[in-house]
Amino acid sequence: MKARDLKVVITGASSGIGKALALEYASSGATLCLIARRADALSQLAASMQVRCYTYAIDVTNAQALAIAAKDFMLRAGCPDSVVANAGVSAGTLTASPEDNAVFEEIMSINVMGMMLTFQPFIEAMKSRQRGVLAGIASIAGFRGLPGAAAYSASKAAAISYLESLRVELLGSGLAVVTICPGYIATSMTAKNPYRMPFLMDAASAAAKMTRAIDARKRFYVLPWQMALLGWGLRRLPRPLYDRLFRHVPHKPRRTIG
Repeated sequence: MKARDLKVVITGASSGIGKALALEYASSGATLCLIARRADALSQLAASMQVRCYTYAIDVTNAQALAIAAKDFMLRAGCPDSVVANAGVSAGTLTASPEDNAVFEEIMSINVMGMMLTFQPFIEAMKSRQRGVLAGIASIAGFRGLPGAAAYSASKAAAISYLESLRVELLGSGLAVVTICPGYIATSMTAKNPYRMPFLMDAASAAAKMTRAIDARKRFYVLPWQMALLGWGLRRLPRPLYDRLFRHVPHKPRRTIG
């Protein structure tokens, strides 16, 4: 299928990786369904692109709103070829601090439940065509538990396992499930990290690589390639050595929900 004929759904589309993905697909003429919480940012993004674009200002943890948006988009534009569950949040958390409980819950809800709820309303329509890609944006942070980022690491590890389960469930249906694990991408989210970020990629370059992986229906894709090698090594470090090496690494900044 030619890129200009593609219909693509992207969550978390108002900024960061999601916005970069939208711009990358728009450059090929794809029809877009953009979902994010900030209506103003979505409207500005849609107005900047010369493609058919449908925007929905909703939270990905709202199953009913997602189902309504999916139905509306499919009535107006047709069944999507790719659904990219990108919406995610990140913050430092400490288990010993009860004030972090709400942040922990929010991260798990958006990064894991939000991914599942994004895919859910599209699966039957895509299965009926026996064609399509469900792509989830996980993270290399899901390979090992990072101190001070328990919620984020746990959510991304859960996303990786969830996507693998879904991939096997859908074998033979014509649908592909793609797990994408970025390293550090230059976005407003990573800009808050108070530590060196090796192999930092700009969002546009990352989006171009991700769209190629999605279009190629890769089962598992880590970027950049240097982080793929680092991730391979991290997963194989003996636990006592991992503990010693990562015990004193800087933590992600914490925040509260008020």
